[in-house]
Amino acid sequence: MPRTALRVRRWVAIAVLGGLLAGCGTGEADSGKGGRAGAAAPGGGAADRTATDVRPIEATTRITDAKGVTISLPKPPEKIVCLVALCDDILAELGMTPTATNSRLLAHPRFLGKEKAERIPAVPGGFLSPEVEAILSHRPDLVIGLEDTHGKLAPALKGATVFWPVQPGSWQDSVGYLRNLAALTGRTQQGEKAEGEFRTRLARAEKERSEGTALIVFGSDENFGVATPETDVAAGLFPKISHYPWKSRGVDGSYSLEEILARDVDVLFVETLSFGEPDGKLSDKLAENPLWSRIPAVRNGKVIEVDSEVWAKGRGTRSLGLVLDEATAALR
Repeated sequence: MPRTALRVRRWVAIAVLGGLLAGCGTGEADSGKGGRAGAAAPGGGAADRTATDVRPIEATTRITDAKGVTISLPKPPEKIVCLVALCDDILAELGMTPTATNSRLLAHPRFLGKEKAERIPAVPGGFLSPEVEAILSHRPDLVIGLEDTHGKLAPALKGATVFWPVQPGSWQDSVGYLRNLAALTGRTQQGEKAEGEFRTRLARAEKERSEGTALIVFGSDENFGVATPETDVAAGLFPKISHYPWKSRGVDGSYSLEEILARDVDVLFVETLSFGEPDGKLSDKLAENPLWSRIPAVRNGKVIEVDSEVWAKGRGTRSLGLVLDEATAALR
């Protein structure tokens, strides 16, 4: 996988496990799965029950998010440019669309669908290097990006627009950002509704928790890793809904295929992040190793290729709700 493609998922580099298959090297990782380095492990293990009540959201033009970032606007923002898929996810929950985006999340049928998503201008430069001039050409009231990837753009945007650096590390962070943007845009009812629906989904999934062992693998034809709750927002949900024994081992850590075999994985979710060929799947590449066929999930037809735009990059309440729906259905 090219170095730039790996950086797209850089926050997962903390847990990148490049040695999943014999002969596969450890690499830097990231794609829109955005940064979590240095963050504390997400709260809420399997024993904690998610509350379904939602506190009222009050409209305001000034918020301070959970990371201590203060955003102040002269009026509710109408033109918002999204540099991270979490922004697109939140806007969809609030009944809004971005003025421009560099994410493909909105093409998913549970968001706008391909046809409508194609009408939204794309920010040139991709996730790693969005072009400042192109961003400003849309005259945005607010630009939302990933702090550890897009924070470097802040000086160039200062004075022309407001830049909000976000850094989600858990589903609680994602809910917090949803509430913040609902307050800023005045879409408080939509925000409360979206939060309530997600909390209800999660609480229901917790009640029906599976005793099966789950695993999320991400990567491409050259680099593979295991998503862990400490470094991955979607994986942070899994200890609540299944047996998920995977923990971050740091940047230099890795899980061997033999270790994965020893855990008797019942359901395996696969995120294909990048392939040279359009239809290439990570699971097909993994199948070339004879050890792969010995994993119970593989033997029993419980290997599920998932949409990486939703599972790896979305991280908002709508994306995480889809993760819960797909995961719980597979774990039954």
